[in-house]
Amino acid sequence: MVLYVNDIMLDSRDIGFLQEIKSFLTKNFELKDLGQDSFVLGIKILRDCSQGIIRLSQESYIDKLLDRFGMKDSKPRYTPIAKGDKFSLKQCPNNDLERTEMQKISYASAIGSLMYAQVCTHPDIAFVVGVLGRYLSNPGL
Repeated sequence: MVLYVNDIMLDSRDIGFLQEIKSFLTKNFELKDLGQDSFVLGIKILRDCSQGIIRLSQESYIDKLLDRFGMKDSKPRYTPIAKGDKFSLKQCPNNDLERTEMQKISYASAIGSLMYAQVCTHPDIAFVVGVLGRYLSNPGL
């Protein structure tokens, strides 16, 4: 059982048990069965029942992020950070003009959005999101 605010998702290999839970919930709460879920919290749920596979995809969420942050034409990479890439405080703004320019960029919002993708379906970006998150208070270009 997964519960988020007022939405519940139920899953079980035992259909009888699943029906028991649904019956119990219906008796005790106002409940509407919307059938099999396919999209929840920006995550698309893809099923291949013949192979017993469930996949989670945030492709549309990530596409919206790329568009929102002006990166729609970015090229995909297998590694979000290349060997030899270095980040340091020297790259942070050093004067008021540079700080004013960086205020036009929603850096914290971008990092927060990436954290959501990282937690839900993309643990592969955890390292680079953690590195970039260190510069939230004074990010540089």
